[in-house]
Amino acid sequence: MFERLTAQGKSVSVSFTFEGEAVEAREGDTLAAALLAAGVTSFRETPVSGAARAPYCMMGVCFDCLVEIDGVPNRQACMLLVAEGMAVRIQRGARGLG
Repeated sequence: MFERLTAQGKSVSVSFTFEGEAVEAREGDTLAAALLAAGVTSFRETPVSGAARAPYCMMGVCFDCLVEIDGVPNRQACMLLVAEGMAVRIQRGARGLG
């Protein structure tokens, strides 16, 4: 569905995990772009129905790209750059208050 444009010059590879599986990305990619390029189609599940959601606006407005990063929930994947060693998980339901 998504295809990368040809990189200008040398691109540095960054490795992280999504749901325990290794993913390779380019340095400077947003997390959402890297996951979409890797074929990930579901980033979170809604709190009420459990429906799968994925990025929509890619600019931080819609909050459909929320994921859990290194144990911290409610992170917007479209607003964060990938970093070496990130552990990313699907956000399931609503964040707890306590």
